[in-house]
Amino acid sequence: MKERQKSLEHALEEAVSRALRDNLAPLQRTADELHQAYADLVAACSSSRPSNALPAMLRAQTAASALAAGLSVLSNFVAVALNPRDQQAAAEEPSGAKASAVVELEPEPEAPAPPKVIPPPEIPEPEPAAEVTAEEVAVAEAPSFSLDSLPTEQRDLHRRANRVAKVAMQDIKLLRPKDVRLAREHKDICQRLRSDLDKARKEYDRRFRAILDQPVDYFHHWMVEILAEGDGEALGEYPYPSPVLRH
Repeated sequence: MKERQKSLEHALEEAVSRALRDNLAPLQRTADELHQAYADLVAACSSSRPSNALPAMLRAQTAASALAAGLSVLSNFVAVALNPRDQQAAAEEPSGAKASAVVELEPEPEAPAPPKVIPPPEIPEPEPAAEVTAEEVAVAEAPSFSLDSLPTEQRDLHRRANRVAKVAMQDIKLLRPKDVRLAREHKDICQRLRSDLDKARKEYDRRFRAILDQPVDYFHHWMVEILAEGDGEALGEYPYPSPVLRH
């Protein structure tokens, strides 16, 4: 009888462990998204405009909420799955002597059915955002240019420039959605959004002057990808010096 009980308890623990392992990957992805949002928030905080931190802050809040919800679901599942076993053990302890006496007089009862393990519900995951690295931008704009050949400090500077330019364009799109849409339709983004773009470009040039002469322009790349939604002609006349454009 005790061997059967131990076997059932072992099977239950195995089922709980398997459920935890199955949900480990979604939790890891959510944690990675939170880490990425936090990195964007740190980059945005260096901007001269406090509103630049808003998009990254919202993404961090979403990822943190999803991670908390997933952990809550798993903890509740483990508590519900293991609680019947604990209750049964507690109920059997005070009546142990009486039970042993009854066993001597009565035939051995049938083994109880194994407890039913309720599968945990799916953990909500934030929609993963497409992340383009500085290396991918460099390859797209200048296939012969590789960041791997640069010193470590310059590679880090390229990665920061890529992130700062991306955050700047996301902020403009978030804060001026109507103007961005009209500028894209009329193909005059650089003219219609010039005041915000000039401020962002001034900060970009100040921080990344050391790599401005290298054949990659993260500022232009993210302006096309985020503000123009991939349509380079929607920029109009690009007013900033760029090593990847022919004027």
